Amino acid sequence: MGAFVFGDMFATMIEWNVDPVIGTIGPLSPRWYGVLFATAFMLSYVVMKRVFLSEKKSIADLDRLTLYMMFGTVIGARLGHVLFYEPHLLLEDPFEVIAIWHGGLASHGGALGIITGLYLFHRALPGYSMTWLLDRLAIMAALSGMCIRLGNLMNSEIIGRPTDLPWGFWFMRVDAQPLARHPTQVYEALVCLVLFVGLWLLYRRGVASRQPGMLIGLFMVLLFSSRFAIEFLKEHQVDFEASLPLDMGQLLSLPFIVAGVLFLVFSRRTSARSG
Repeated sequence: MGAFVFGDMFATMIEWNVDPVIGTIGPLSPRWYGVLFATAFMLSYVVMKRVFLSEKKSIADLDRLTLYMMFGTVIGARLGHVLFYEPHLLLEDPFEVIAIWHGGLASHGGALGIITGLYLFHRALPGYSMTWLLDRLAIMAALSGMCIRLGNLMNSEIIGRPTDLPWGFWFMRVDAQPLARHPTQVYEALVCLVLFVGLWLLYRRGVASRQPGMLIGLFMVLLFSSRFAIEFLKEHQVDFEASLPLDMGQLLSLPFIVAGVLFLVFSRRTSARSG
């Protein structure tokens, strides 16, 4: 699982042969990805509870928001994967569209699902503005992104291209022969971890209150810019991406980067007027 393999004098690679299934408990066979996905929601709830308590918001409202987020994330991520990467399933096998247990979740679709869930929550409880929700959920989204990318690592999926860097991973469930690849899941998990820490510190310093829109703007620009860059190190997820000037992950990242810049402009103008 974590052994180092030495080839040339300066070349190393890390063997990665983790079973995606944790074990068997009666009729259940829990998978690492599912556990980490659930962990993302649990950790996010714990952190968001601190936010709600510090701002004297109702915990009952947080429970309701959590349900909106759970459904929005799962439905959005699955529909996003089908629409962006496997649209043929819509006609060939419509049942497969809802078969989330077969795998296939798109982070961009999950982001759109979260935004939709927030909007529906805002419509139900208009006392929570969209900017207030987005700024605070950006912190949780970064934390969740880290957990989900670690789940991808445990599945040996979304792998990188070959590399001669010493931290390359040999994904033994993908490549029969030793081949060091960029651990792009680890790269993205680390980006999300740094983003989470940075956004949380900014929130603790009152940035969300003084400059509404700043946290969500920073999140979108930094996360999706890094995603755009890391995509150059990834293998294509589907064959048709080879014919595109940019792969699907990069094309889908561009609107989020633009939206993030607009949030930052909005935040700066708002804070300037209030100042």
